[in-house]
Amino acid sequence: MTQTDLSHALLTSDFYSFQGLLTPDENAHVMEIREFLERELRPIADDYWDRAEFPMHLIPEVGRLGMLGPVWPETKRFENTALYRGWVALELARVDPGFATFVGVQNGLTMGAIGVGGSPEQRAEWLPPMARGEVIGGFGLTEPLSGSDTARGLRTTAHRTGDTWVLNGAKRWIGNATFADVVVIWARDTADDQVKGFLVRRGTPGFTATKIERKQALRTVQNADILLDGVVVDESDRLPNIHSFKDVAIVLRLTRAEVAWQAVGVSVGAYEATVRYALEREQFGKPIASFQLVQDRLARCLGNITASIAMCVRVSQLQDEDRQLDQHSALAKAYTTSVMRETVALCRETLGGNGIQLDHGVARYMADAEAVYSFEGTHDMNNLIVGRAITGIAAFV
Repeated sequence: MTQTDLSHALLTSDFYSFQGLLTPDENAHVMEIREFLERELRPIADDYWDRAEFPMHLIPEVGRLGMLGPVWPETKRFENTALYRGWVALELARVDPGFATFVGVQNGLTMGAIGVGGSPEQRAEWLPPMARGEVIGGFGLTEPLSGSDTARGLRTTAHRTGDTWVLNGAKRWIGNATFADVVVIWARDTADDQVKGFLVRRGTPGFTATKIERKQALRTVQNADILLDGVVVDESDRLPNIHSFKDVAIVLRLTRAEVAWQAVGVSVGAYEATVRYALEREQFGKPIASFQLVQDRLARCLGNITASIAMCVRVSQLQDEDRQLDQHSALAKAYTTSVMRETVALCRETLGGNGIQLDHGVARYMADAEAVYSFEGTHDMNNLIVGRAITGIAAFV
């Protein structure tokens, strides 16, 4: 792709042309993904959100485009950087934050857990079909009574008996779990009190996933309550490289950075819809885009987006340099989701009453932003991780 072609490929919301930092191959793949999302997902996103259903028919195409498993040797479509993977998360959330969340659960959390913690045999069994979208995964960490305190407060237990483990407990807000073929369940070993990971296959007796109804954010995401009642798992389905919650944190560190990118995508999606609306909507005989107050809001939104992209770019670069620390991804997640809330609120305000209706392209982003703000570590907990790095004092309790 020539520099001229690249300039036309950049998003208007990418004010400082950060996309130009991608390699030519990476940019070509981003453009292929963007075209697919605009053609296939955008026209149906509002309807699926309204019905709280997931567009299952798009999963095979997601696999074909290489959006799943781009980091692992067994599944990567081509050599790529963390910057590329973050930009794909932005592109997904720019069109549909719910669909971006599905990809994040499948790709970053479930495949990440297997990639980091799995044996060679487990990686070979699960990663390739998951990358093709033939096998769907879930990530069972959060519990009804344990969220921010999961490192210490995990209540689901695993008791070893010979060559099997018996799991008992409950999980909540587990994405993809209603239709997943395998769910990574995190449980505390009753023998050493350490957290370990287990691959629980669909249909295992004692495993029940019930869809959480009446959500008002990320409605396309099929979150579930999971009950584990005497679930028996073979030792061969335990992730052997997970020995404590510190190993779980490795997976979360990688995915938290991509959630920051996802937050940028939510801001971009709402902002672009607002710019289109402001240019088309007329009041007092002229487009509202000509009004000073509207232009001020748009400039504030673009400033939030630009600062957020810059932060995410640097975190991704640190990841590629193997220098990313917990506090780097925590600050990015906390900051980008905070200004995301401000951005989508400014966008809704600009649309007036039309801002609360799905048809005008902002209401869905505003609702979904609330979930993105909370998952993968709340704003408060991420700031406390940063605070510990600043002061050397942990203030979690």
